Amino acid sequence: MEPPLIDSHSHLADDVFAADVEGVIQRAQAAGVTRTLCILEAGNRDEAARVARLRALWPAVRFSAGIHPHHAGPYGSDPARVTSTVSAALRTNEAARALGEIGLDYHYDFAPREVQHAVFRTQIQLAQELDLPVVIHTREADADTTRILGEENRGALRGVFHCFTGDGRLAAAALDLGFYLSFSGIVTFPRADGLREVAKQVPRDRYLVETDSPYLAPPPHRGQRNEPALVARVVEVLATVRETSPEVVAAETTANFEELFRP
Repeated sequence: MEPPLIDSHSHLADDVFAADVEGVIQRAQAAGVTRTLCILEAGNRDEAARVARLRALWPAVRFSAGIHPHHAGPYGSDPARVTSTVSAALRTNEAARALGEIGLDYHYDFAPREVQHAVFRTQIQLAQELDLPVVIHTREADADTTRILGEENRGALRGVFHCFTGDGRLAAAALDLGFYLSFSGIVTFPRADGLREVAKQVPRDRYLVETDSPYLAPPPHRGQRNEPALVARVVEVLATVRETSPEVVAAETTANFEELFRP
């Protein structure tokens, strides 16, 4: 019997899946994917309303909720609102297993950086109070992301750098913080040699695989909607990079998912 596959980061509650999510889940299960962590935007009523259907269709699905840096702007001067919004999203979802995705994004800067910092810090603190891992988004903000994580660590901080695209320096910093690295379809892209080299070096007990669907579909599906079934392609490429078998990568990443998220 082949080991299960787990997609550690998807957006199945997104609008883009609303019309055919049942088929998406069926294809995932047919590909051997037994579980996904579905990321929710805290305070998004449409996504919250889809949770019950997702759980009915796929009882093994688990959830994470947080305020993405793109949406941090309205919360900047009100940390209590950050806490109440995220707490409510987690408290009302008995399948919630993490807080996120949270972090910093200096590529788009949709929210002022000082506001991103404040919202990020508040959520890191809350995650530790709730004893939940965090799902980290960082883009062109690596130094500040790792600095803030270090400053806010109260001894209970753990989590994953999702959709990891950094270099060896960021990988080392994340691992030193006790975090996992999750690799998406980007690791399959033709020009991702540097990322594949990083993936080769990550300890076997500290890496995950994901789709970040509906984004970042791997070749030959580039330009199409991504979905959890395609995590199998990420596993295949990582197996080649790490000079092992897809079965080993599947088994290791499943064990790591269960260790981090305690599903």
